Amino acid sequence: MTPFEFTHPGDVVKEELEYRGISQKHFAEIIGVSYTMLNDILNGKRPVSTDFALTLEAATGISAEMLVNMQSRYNLQVARIKEDNIKRWENLRKTCASLL
Repeated sequence: MTPFEFTHPGDVVKEELEYRGISQKHFAEIIGVSYTMLNDILNGKRPVSTDFALTLEAATGISAEMLVNMQSRYNLQVARIKEDNIKRWENLRKTCASLL
């Protein structure tokens, strides 16, 4: 089975900028954010906030709702595979099952 690869919404924006031939540096200047912040988002190192999604929607036409939903799904998938979380939830399920 091929492992599922999570898609960070920054990937979508990064591809769109590349398709349009807009550099990250120039785009950061246009939308009024630091290059570092934009680069971190486009490389999945920072989440897309609601405000940032709305800024991207205004600048590119990419749906803010889609970006925010992608970020939520991404966050859930990343949380689901963290070993600490898995162990904690297994223990919680056992504890709660014994109460019922």
